[in-house]
Amino acid sequence: MKKIFAMLFILMSFNVFAQKTQIALLKYRGGGDWYSNPTSLPNLVKFCNQSIQTDLNPDIATVDVGSPDIFNYPFVHMTGHGNVVFDDAETENLRNYLLAGGFLHIDDNYGIKDYAMSQMQKVFPELQWVELPYSHPIFQKPYSFPDGLPKIHEHDNKAPQAFALIYEGRIVCLLTYECDLGDGWEDQRVHYDSEETRLKALKMGANIIEYVFSN
Repeated sequence: MKKIFAMLFILMSFNVFAQKTQIALLKYRGGGDWYSNPTSLPNLVKFCNQSIQTDLNPDIATVDVGSPDIFNYPFVHMTGHGNVVFDDAETENLRNYLLAGGFLHIDDNYGIKDYAMSQMQKVFPELQWVELPYSHPIFQKPYSFPDGLPKIHEHDNKAPQAFALIYEGRIVCLLTYECDLGDGWEDQRVHYDSEETRLKALKMGANIIEYVFSN
């Protein structure tokens, strides 16, 4: 099994270095609106390429949970407001992808948290969700967030939280809650956020991207 994971990681790495690295939006079943925030990832990529000198493909892919194509993307983003369902084949595929070096960022767009957490426990039944402390490196560089996740949109008057599944010391899945980073990444005309608010969201997104590609 370890040989399979090693081979998958080599194939994914070859694809990353053979062409400009592309990130993807995760398409899932269950009724949730996986297609939310269509301008968010393109804006995040543009910001990262300009501000932290990444060289990401500006075209965002869409990938199904159960597709082997997921191994082409070192960073996969998941969002929405509603239900999430992974069948057995999708669960196995996502686990293999994450163990092979992939990364899943789940951004709660208000309502996806409990569904996503439950389905990810099927992917990693041996792991428990942990809340990241403010001292975690993901909040330190390249931009400093001494109080953890920035608050972008108000929902239930709760403090934003970052939850993670950590496998052998590496975050394989990050869930951002009561924060709404994806809304902050969107075009200004969508939510009419101030430039200051949008910049905080984009900087935190850049920190996530930096963490993924440096670990």
